[in-house]
Amino acid sequence: MNWSPSVSSNDPMRVSATTKPDVWFLSGATRGEEDVRHIPIDENPYVIGRRAGVAMTLHFPTVSGHHASLWVENGELFVKDLQSTNGTYVNGTRIDRPTPLNEEDLVHFAEAPFRIRRQSASSHTMGTIAENVCDQALALVQFDRLMDQRLVVPHFQSILDLRTRKSVGFEVLGRGRVFGLESVGAMFQAAEQLNLEVELSRLLRWEGVRVGRDLPDRPTLYVNTHPKEMAGEGLIDSLGNLRDMAGNTSIVLEIHEASVTEPAMMQKLHARLKDLGMQLAYDDFGAGQARLAELIEARPEFVKFDISLIRGIDSADPHRVQMLSTLVRMVRDLDIQALAEGIETAEEAQACQDLGFDLAQGFYFGRPAPA
Repeated sequence: MNWSPSVSSNDPMRVSATTKPDVWFLSGATRGEEDVRHIPIDENPYVIGRRAGVAMTLHFPTVSGHHASLWVENGELFVKDLQSTNGTYVNGTRIDRPTPLNEEDLVHFAEAPFRIRRQSASSHTMGTIAENVCDQALALVQFDRLMDQRLVVPHFQSILDLRTRKSVGFEVLGRGRVFGLESVGAMFQAAEQLNLEVELSRLLRWEGVRVGRDLPDRPTLYVNTHPKEMAGEGLIDSLGNLRDMAGNTSIVLEIHEASVTEPAMMQKLHARLKDLGMQLAYDDFGAGQARLAELIEARPEFVKFDISLIRGIDSADPHRVQMLSTLVRMVRDLDIQALAEGIETAEEAQACQDLGFDLAQGFYFGRPAPA
């Protein structure tokens, strides 16, 4: 039986531009890691191999001259091995017949891996779609490299005593070392598509502490968590491993205020942190609901007030100033240190000091920087 695809007038690749068919992409490297490409499957069939003249030429010695073909049929993508020497694999399984492909499947043409991506074209121009999907595909391929090779650069932002203006520690942040994933936001956007937010969060913590433990005077390191870590297993074990690696370095674990929803769980976590010689901070306090009840149930050592409460506080409405003053006083009455995030001017710094904040952080005192 002839399994090669036929091209007919109903071919989805040949419909008019007004119907805006979905766009399928191959995302991977045609010549090794330095030559990352993100290629729309724009021929039917789309032949892949090592010889010149095919739709996509792969420069790998294990790839056959005409290795495999892909085609779109009724909107679905299929792949067929063309009797190659070293095989075509879908999600690790060698195929011997036409095989349907789904978005995010991993396809190997011999040693050359590609991820399958799909983008609906229903509401955009084709040119815009191709550009956006290429950017997205690039990020996903680069994210695989970032995780496998731990290509992150820890950054540190100073935390100061507001009264003495002396540094008492650093928040550990991170930047990517691969194109398209330099920022934390871009890294977590890619991680979300692959359901790897927890793994990325642990990687950033680990690398930050690994580098930060060797900073002069062994400063306290404030490390972050991702909300998904609070809902799953493994956070406490990961912190135990972090403590073993960090030695005597002082560590504060930051948890987003919105994640503080189960006091019993927070009490258990806080008790374990004490066993590990770590402290607890609630981050972005006041960004949503100010969870004062949870503060009492599982009292942290620090509360970091969200930048939205701090920005422009020196010239804010008196009622807003009074509200913030009340929150700071309540936190401090619980023997918790109040930290003002996002201070960008001398006037904001002075206002926060007058309001009774203990600690401060923000661009006014220093931007995040590598060690």
